[in-house]
Amino acid sequence: MHHPAPASPSEPDLTAPGLYLSRELAALEFNFRVLAMARNADVPLLERLRYLSIVANNLDEFFEVRVAMLKHHHAYGSAAPGPDGIPSGELLARIRSRVLDLVAEQYVAWQEQISPQLDAERIHILTRKHWSPRQRRWLQGYFEHEVLPVLSPLGLDPAHPFPRILNKTLNIAVVLKGRDAFGHEGHMALVRAPRSLPRIIRVPAEVSGPGEHFVFLAELLQAFVDLMFPGLKVVGSYQFRVTRNSELIVEEAEVENLALALSEELVGRGYARPVRLEIANDCPKAITAMLIENFQLEEADVYRCDGPVNIIRAGLIYDWLDRPELKFPRFNSQLPPALESARNKFDLIGQRDVLLHHPYQSFAAVIDLLRQATADPQVLAIKQTLYRAGEDTPLVDLLVEAARNGKDVTVVIELRARFDEEANIRLATRLQEAGVQVVYGVVGYKTHAKMMLIVRREGETLRRYVHLSTGNYHQANSRMYTDIGLMTANPEIGEDLHKVFQQLSGLGPMIELKRLLHSPFTLYPSVLAKIERETAHARAGRPARIVAKLNALNEAHVIEALYRASQAGVEIDLIIRGACTLRPGLPGISERIRVRSIIGRFLEHSRVYWFANDGEAELYCASADWMERNLMRRIEVAFPILDPELAARVFEETLANGLADNTQAWLLGSDGRYVHADPGGNPPYSAQQGLLDRFCQ
Repeated sequence: MHHPAPASPSEPDLTAPGLYLSRELAALEFNFRVLAMARNADVPLLERLRYLSIVANNLDEFFEVRVAMLKHHHAYGSAAPGPDGIPSGELLARIRSRVLDLVAEQYVAWQEQISPQLDAERIHILTRKHWSPRQRRWLQGYFEHEVLPVLSPLGLDPAHPFPRILNKTLNIAVVLKGRDAFGHEGHMALVRAPRSLPRIIRVPAEVSGPGEHFVFLAELLQAFVDLMFPGLKVVGSYQFRVTRNSELIVEEAEVENLALALSEELVGRGYARPVRLEIANDCPKAITAMLIENFQLEEADVYRCDGPVNIIRAGLIYDWLDRPELKFPRFNSQLPPALESARNKFDLIGQRDVLLHHPYQSFAAVIDLLRQATADPQVLAIKQTLYRAGEDTPLVDLLVEAARNGKDVTVVIELRARFDEEANIRLATRLQEAGVQVVYGVVGYKTHAKMMLIVRREGETLRRYVHLSTGNYHQANSRMYTDIGLMTANPEIGEDLHKVFQQLSGLGPMIELKRLLHSPFTLYPSVLAKIERETAHARAGRPARIVAKLNALNEAHVIEALYRASQAGVEIDLIIRGACTLRPGLPGISERIRVRSIIGRFLEHSRVYWFANDGEAELYCASADWMERNLMRRIEVAFPILDPELAARVFEETLANGLADNTQAWLLGSDGRYVHADPGGNPPYSAQQGLLDRFCQ
């Protein structure tokens, strides 16, 4: 918590709550920027559909984690306000108001823009009222043969209490009239859609004719709901979906086996406390009230949907359709020329550092390095961190092969990578069975650093080869996320990384590093010290500047230091994709701070910190944002780009390039709202397209 010394009467109080935006509200604002991509007519149509699905997915996670945590603390009176000073009750009300705006805009985009334009492209999302007789016959057959046998409709009465409803699943509330076989009056029933059923059904071309035709499972269930309750009259049927708290709270200090404890808790995650109820727009008050009561929610937790309650599933259509003209143009990421021509990667990296800028340059370079290490008899050991790796990555196959080839392989797997816990437990098991030494990191600290260390015998000495990155070892993400990777044989960086891995696997003592900044130890004080150094330069009349690219900024002491730097005359440019709780442009406080967010084809993910340092500029790439959790509660690494040529490249490609964007950039105002950048009289420029044009021709 933020408890600095009070400011002197002559200076503004830089800890005043009015100087800080709400972290939760700032996170919500990010989704409005993503939704703008879904509504942008210049974006290919199927990509717009994907952005709409991304917003729905982000909202799910926002409620599962942020709102769930806030509601929990509020209910137990333990919610001390953050630096913004907003009491939890007021914050929950403000979140609801903003989410209502977002949901309304989301369904307007779906109903009025995306659906009609999909129709124009002969991609039809069919609702019941638009089914042809032939489509209806086929869909009824599909329902009777593929869906009905899997369903277990449940009447609600004293003998059939309200069932457990799994997190984020599709359900139908049904109102019935008439008597059942036992003479009981029918009133209410529930139909739960098992996860085994596809949420969208593709209708064959021979049934529907030219074009593509899809039907949401909810439409199918509602259309044929009467077949589930023969002899009863269906008065109405209404979709609903409940979102539950998904934050895992394993008490790590009290468990003997973290993997086992997590596995056990994951079983119950789907039935944790509800935090949101999504219902169809036409759901009557009585049904809504019944659902609210059964889920122990309040009216303020209900969100009405003018369309499918699980609109997130529309994203499946993007994956199914091969319509390249409705997607972003394909691109071919290249290997750096030096790496492509080098038969022996170790010889090249031993002579000079190699920089990788994903997705413009291929992640295959990392796979190739590990593949060579796996086969090279001179390689003795490989150490690697895996946070989110994906289950189909060749990296894991290579690590298994390396272990079988007799190399000492150690992998640090972060089991608690949110929503990847189950995949990571399976991954850990597979690696252990192959003889890999698997470590789960450090109790109480997520291992978020992205690093690989290869130890190779060369003559009479052992040499260390290093790969460090701002992003995960996830091949699919490397095509969608922007990240910076560094391959180096710098002895000091290699020694530093060796010490970090020793600490992770051996629970060693405090370590002193020469080149790397290491969270939760030196990274946080180093960032503060480098900001203060720029402040001192400005006060001494020297030019001073800070440029940083981050996913998020919310750490109060860092923001306070940036405010002081601005007051002293430091020019500060921040490129922050997601939540930013700093208020730029406040007179006397932050008028020298400018904040922008770039939302484009790729998810901006690289973290880069640059400090002018009176002509001796320093540039670091990192796995860490300037957030409380990254700086204090995670294992993170920031690595310097020591080669001046490569440092200039990183500055130009990530920082200067991002600041030049005037088509996909959003500018943050001091009120917390973003305004889309306008080229004005300047030529339009997209930072991401500029790099695609440069690297991927």
